Amino acid sequence: MNCFSCFSFHENKTSNNNKKKRKETSTSVHPHRENLSPDQAQPFSKTKTQHKPHSQPPQRTHPENIINQKVGNYKKDEENKNIAAQTFTFRELATATKNFRQECLIGEGGFGRVYKGHLDRTGQVIAVKQLDRNGLQGNREFLVEVLMLSLLHHDNLVNLIGYCADGEQRLLVYEYMQQGALEDHLFDVAPDRTPLDWFTRMKIASNAAKGLEYLHHKANPPVIYRDLKSSNILLDKDYNAKLSDFGLAKLGPMGDNSHVSSRVMGTYGYCAPEYQRTGQLSVKSDVYSFGVVLLELITGKRAVDPTKNGHEQILVAWAEPIFKYTSRYTELADPLFKGDFPKRSFNQAVAIAAMCLQEDPTVRPSISDVVTALTFLWAESGKGFGSLVSPPLPVSSSSSVNEESHEEEKITERERAVAEAIEWGSNSRTQNERLP
Repeated sequence: MNCFSCFSFHENKTSNNNKKKRKETSTSVHPHRENLSPDQAQPFSKTKTQHKPHSQPPQRTHPENIINQKVGNYKKDEENKNIAAQTFTFRELATATKNFRQECLIGEGGFGRVYKGHLDRTGQVIAVKQLDRNGLQGNREFLVEVLMLSLLHHDNLVNLIGYCADGEQRLLVYEYMQQGALEDHLFDVAPDRTPLDWFTRMKIASNAAKGLEYLHHKANPPVIYRDLKSSNILLDKDYNAKLSDFGLAKLGPMGDNSHVSSRVMGTYGYCAPEYQRTGQLSVKSDVYSFGVVLLELITGKRAVDPTKNGHEQILVAWAEPIFKYTSRYTELADPLFKGDFPKRSFNQAVAIAAMCLQEDPTVRPSISDVVTALTFLWAESGKGFGSLVSPPLPVSSSSSVNEESHEEEKITERERAVAEAIEWGSNSRTQNERLP
């Protein structure tokens, strides 16, 4: 089932110059994404439609009407009730970003530039993503993203404040994330900047996993993110992580189906191997991509680095031989740690990444188990930083206190059991590969 593939735009007959321009722009490609097939592109193209005499000419459907109609057709749970994206005029957003000046530019999005802005009417600081009007793929992603983020709300998903669909203008308005993208803190870190410590990295990994867990297991129907990567994980001032850029998100399988079929799209180095080979997309495809991001957090290396030689260009290919030997795990550690990380927690994080990166999707852990394991590791890592460990409860004969304490012990035991099970699974794979 394609995401919102029923959207259609039509215009009356246009001039030859405009038709020539459309022909040129339809071939534009995002550097990391494939072109749409002609069938996929058709619903978003501006075509000349023949109609019978006395029939009404085709009307252009405004994106805002499509969005409102589609959001209204989807069942919202209690969490999402009465939550809707605001609509902005182009003039409002131009004023907020000082006419999109270079000084307000904060990055490049999946289909356009991102600017920092300030809303006069609310005083809120925002991030405005402006669609590249020459890109056909961007128009599709704009619609999908507005629809997705109008229906999905979680602490670890970026908050969509609103959008603009004035004429040919397509803009998305988000909450402003002060620390930018994760990739800005992992790669090519300047000598005068403090690198992310182990505890913060595990916090980011845990947050990202919780965002995926919401999409996979709490959203109805489930959603496959399909484009998890370090540039799509944004950080607030306290380094809380949120998933962003839902232009490639796709509704997951329903009923007894284990996957959906889809044209292969995403970013090289993060895509699951079975999805690249067959186009079969499942929630386990996202788990693989998460494994790549976790490996980036562990190593400080990019998923794909053309400046390296041979197999070192692809992070997973470089790490796979090391996964086989627990004694070699520390070879994966980011040099910026300078040896300052808890070894047990580090080894377990490597084991989790190895399990997520299994070739066979059926043996990868569910993202819920990954969340449980990472929450445990984050708590364990926090002991060295004094961030997560609560003071001991006072001794009390109250039965309610005893029950709460017993429940906490059960949760801790489960977290420890999941973490150890993942480590055992990784070690078992290593032993099996050694057998003749």
